[in-house]
Amino acid sequence: MATHRAPLTNHHADHSLCPPDHKHTSSGKPLHPDCPGRTYSRAVCTCGTWQFKGPGKGYVNESRRRHLTSHAPLTPGGPAVLRALLRLDLP
Repeated sequence: MATHRAPLTNHHADHSLCPPDHKHTSSGKPLHPDCPGRTYSRAVCTCGTWQFKGPGKGYVNESRRRHLTSHAPLTPGGPAVLRALLRLDLP
């Protein structure tokens, strides 16, 4: 199974990419002299069915992580395997 990625990117008001070397305060105000400021952050998953865009970088990152956990492989056997390991079926 392929590992999916959903890289987080920051964007300016004109929708241009804000480079990673443009540092910001937690509110998105620029610390780099040539940066107009981060207006929104965006994450797009390589699965092709999910993307998220929002003004708060933290919320976009949280949503990105939550989505990526949905791609985690399921354990074969589920509860039956756990029952055998934990021996819950004893009399």
